[in-house]
Amino acid sequence: MAQTFTTEIQARYRDINLAGHVDNVEAVRVLDEARYEFLRFARLPGLPDGATGLLHGTAAGVSELVASQTIEYHAEMRFVPYQPFLASLWVSRVGRSSFTVAAELRVEAGGCPAAVWECVNVLWDHGAQAAWTISEAVRADLEQYAGDPVAFRR
Repeated sequence: MAQTFTTEIQARYRDINLAGHVDNVEAVRVLDEARYEFLRFARLPGLPDGATGLLHGTAAGVSELVASQTIEYHAEMRFVPYQPFLASLWVSRVGRSSFTVAAELRVEAGGCPAAVWECVNVLWDHGAQAAWTISEAVRADLEQYAGDPVAFRR
């Protein structure tokens, strides 16, 4: 694996249910927030001034849309005050107009993943109302974080 992007997402009281653990829907929210940070703020060498993230090279009017998500829960995610969730993300596939972000979500540093996730993102040209073909420059940026697909238990 080339490199991964790791971020901390602060747990919120609304993330927990009456039993004191993180609701499954909120785990997806945490992962989606981490995905957003990854795509917008991951460090790349040699970026032009003011440019940030893996998608800095897309054309104006192009954004990413979520096409599908797959998640498996491996452990209970208990809420711990002031302890953020730790998300590690990488790119597991780059296609013609879509790419897949893979992730592991941990409750504590050094712990086993509580959830593993893959999210297919489509680059969408809002002006053309069609998928945007990934340019070689954007492909090269995404591939700097290339890694294996998530090993789901299926």
